[in-house]
Amino acid sequence: MIKLKNREQIEGIRESCALLSDLLEQLRPMVQPGVSLLELDKAAYDFIIKHKGIPAFLDYEGFPATLCLSVNEMVIHGIPSKRRLIEGDIVGVDCGINLGGYFSDAAVTWAAGKVAPPTEQLMKVTRECLDKAIDAVVPGARIHDISRAVFSHATRFGYGVVRQYCGHGVGLEMHEDPQIPNYVSAGPNPRLIPGMVIAIEPMINAGRSDVRELDDDWTVVTLDGSLSAHYEHTVLVTESGHEVLTSWIF
Repeated sequence: MIKLKNREQIEGIRESCALLSDLLEQLRPMVQPGVSLLELDKAAYDFIIKHKGIPAFLDYEGFPATLCLSVNEMVIHGIPSKRRLIEGDIVGVDCGINLGGYFSDAAVTWAAGKVAPPTEQLMKVTRECLDKAIDAVVPGARIHDISRAVFSHATRFGYGVVRQYCGHGVGLEMHEDPQIPNYVSAGPNPRLIPGMVIAIEPMINAGRSDVRELDDDWTVVTLDGSLSAHYEHTVLVTESGHEVLTSWIF
């Protein structure tokens, strides 16, 4: 069931999203060669607790960390470890915050140092996929309009669009209806209505779309070992269009 948010709930979600945006701004300078994934995770945990929030991912269905940190061929759900980033790595940083019962969700892929031009293009195109998907968010449009915007742009560059994982509703829980695939599926295709809050998150692979889950039961990687990029915003459907509630820097 899709939960439409009232004015009070929207304000609570907006505050949660603002805190998450502040966290991502704090983390960006840390993503450099030499930093460990555990250092990034601890910084995020300390920031959220300091600001009276709760890390929404920590212990969610058993996930053991505050951040999902997905490096290079990892698509999503990477578990922070002692691994240190090296020059040319890219890392998807995905985080959610529960602030007073209101949930935010956002992800961004950052480069550690300088990356090769093909990697820069993958990141750029994936951001464009998110931008085009957000542009499709207007009252009366349908979920498939969002999906089509992502898929058509990514495949124009020969990239693989991940099908097994998707965006979702968010706000009063970490994951709510509706599901928002990044391709036009045969599934439900509800209309967008003011008061809906959704997390749109293209997951785009440089190679094939196929993925697999590692033995840790969390980390998802590309089947062919190609790089993957992931960007996500929490978006409110308004009477006149949309409002992007989260932010991050490149």
